[in-house]
Amino acid sequence: MTRIIAVANQKGGVGKTTTCVNLAASLAATHRRVLLVDMDPQGNATMGCGVEKNDVDSTTCDVLLGEETAAEAIVSVPEGDFALLPGNEDLTLAEISLLQEIGREMKLRNALAPVKGLYDFILIDCPPSINMLTINALTAADGVLIPMQCEYYALEGLSSLLNTIEKVRNTVNSDLEVYGLLRTMVDPRINLSNEVSQQLIEHFDDKVFRTVVPRNVTLAEAPSFGRPVLIHDRKSRGAIAYLALAGEVLRREDARSSAAQH
Repeated sequence: MTRIIAVANQKGGVGKTTTCVNLAASLAATHRRVLLVDMDPQGNATMGCGVEKNDVDSTTCDVLLGEETAAEAIVSVPEGDFALLPGNEDLTLAEISLLQEIGREMKLRNALAPVKGLYDFILIDCPPSINMLTINALTAADGVLIPMQCEYYALEGLSSLLNTIEKVRNTVNSDLEVYGLLRTMVDPRINLSNEVSQQLIEHFDDKVFRTVVPRNVTLAEAPSFGRPVLIHDRKSRGAIAYLALAGEVLRREDARSSAAQH
């Protein structure tokens, strides 16, 4: 069963792209077939995978507008053993064009349908806003992984994202669920981090991943080399955290499939 996970949070700078690239690499390291879809016009996930965003022949934009199929646009990541549907600033054009189209929120879902069976996991990196690109990602996904910093304003932004997820569930994708909350850029020496962390666990219980991604220099510098942290420095705390997250994701999938059988 393919699991499609949108990585979303309308607050920027919380580690969405870092999570997408490094979770993709970590799942691929466990011999899972992974596709990363870059839906952010900034194209950071594409660059972070070592693919030059302005040199690609086709992008997510072409796929959303029906000018290319997903199969035609997918490229393999130079270092990391997974596939990428690249994105760049053309996606801004796609978003404007989609507003005039009928069934506009279904475009990504329909485009991924023919290739879906080729992968165990499809991860979608969403833009840092709730726009038509994010809605497309949520319509295509089974679940939403929400990376968040443990700081005061983080909880505020969370409620509007949860409202959007609820609206999408009630209209175009009844299967959508919160897949999990991931605490990123955590510094255990800061009391506020620990308090917000505690609040999240009280509110969301087992939806909060046990894995905590620390503030880590190696994690921050890996994208400038165009490679996942696992390739850049597999002994770093960042690499170890994302391998642990991949392990948690796989355990959740095992639990889900054994529950489905009983």
